[in-house]
Amino acid sequence: MKTFPMFLQMAGRRVVVVGGGEQAAQKTRLMLKTEARIDVLAQALEPELQALAEAGRITHRAGPVSPAVFADAALVFVATGCPGADAAVHALAKVAGATVNVVDQPDLCDAITPSIVDRAPVVVAIGTEGTAPVLARQIKTRMEQLLEPRLGDLAALAGRLRGVAAQRLGPRDRRDLWRWVFNDAPRAVHARGSEREAAQLIKDAIETGHFAEAQGSVALVGAGPGSADLITLRGVQRLQEADVIYYDRLVDPAILDLARRDAERVYVGKAPGCHAWPQDRISAMLVAAARRGQRVVRLKCGDPGIFGRAAEELSALRRADIPVEIVPGITSAAAASAAAGEVLTERGVVDTLVLATGHSQVGPEVPDWMDQLRPGTRVALYMAVTAAAEVSARLMNSQHRDSIAITVVANAQRPDQQVVTCGPADLAETLDRHGIRNTAIIFVTLAKSVAVQTLRIA
Repeated sequence: MKTFPMFLQMAGRRVVVVGGGEQAAQKTRLMLKTEARIDVLAQALEPELQALAEAGRITHRAGPVSPAVFADAALVFVATGCPGADAAVHALAKVAGATVNVVDQPDLCDAITPSIVDRAPVVVAIGTEGTAPVLARQIKTRMEQLLEPRLGDLAALAGRLRGVAAQRLGPRDRRDLWRWVFNDAPRAVHARGSEREAAQLIKDAIETGHFAEAQGSVALVGAGPGSADLITLRGVQRLQEADVIYYDRLVDPAILDLARRDAERVYVGKAPGCHAWPQDRISAMLVAAARRGQRVVRLKCGDPGIFGRAAEELSALRRADIPVEIVPGITSAAAASAAAGEVLTERGVVDTLVLATGHSQVGPEVPDWMDQLRPGTRVALYMAVTAAAEVSARLMNSQHRDSIAITVVANAQRPDQQVVTCGPADLAETLDRHGIRNTAIIFVTLAKSVAVQTLRIA
């Protein structure tokens, strides 16, 4: 970041706006939303500013501009409408050590005014470091639609009740209370205009301690193929609610940054050939954490339901009567196909998609998917790099071996992704030549244009 976002305390502090035209009026309108004292320096004021001065909402100063007038200012806006005059005023303000914003001259700005979504005390500031104001406004529009108009009033109500909640409830119960307030009935009731009813719901919950069942639960969350921006919004929400996160070896660290800051993070990744975290131990830890009343996220690469061993964890959790949710993710085959600029199916060419693994349960043996490789079929092989030689040998026994196309995508959707193509005979050599050792999808495609013949599989 070239700029650091920060909210400044403005109550009772002095803000100086230099200029008396429309640009100065725009900055003045913005600062009138705060509790700052506003001085406007100009020889003459446009009508809006003049009316504000006459109403006593701003102070008009028409004298000469010197460093002394900026001496105690918390913030200075320079908006004369003349670039030369703006630069001269900027120099005077900097002599006084002021923090300055010069309208439309980012090189002269110590502070850049963001686009603001105002639901005070909830305030969302959107900045692009002065590079793309149109984009900032687009994001602002989306946020305006997302946040209901009365949300600030609900936040203010919560603020007034935080003290009594702290006296009556422990830390975990307080987190559960405010999660319930902003996710459940109080927010819905408040949003439809029943503010008094919402307030009573919250007060009753604080008084009785009854608002939502504080039981443990587990969410099996798909992190997607790697890049942090490919996790779903629901997945992000579960991360932000989690007390503890058990995550896999290939999960992008940037995804963990989306979690609540104080959530415990436990690495349970299993490197190939390493069994430091056997599956039964992971399942037992999920059960134990949920029984302690924690909200647990089991963060898995790709989609938890596709070669993610979620069935074993689901079984353990259900036997223990633990509430469990599956949050799907983008599976590696879909991500790899997109990374290669291809589609998984194509009308008239590929109408059957097979997801298979290159490993059996006991080792790198190719499972029996070969009999499904008919014209019009694409097979996506997960975890098949170490079985490449056997995959190649079996494909070479097909009467269609000269028509089979192979695409390998390694580290899909990551900065170091690789996309390579080859024929069945060259698969193992191609992987070795490109240094592909793991985290790859191997696509085996037999297009429908190939005449249907019987495959002879050894």
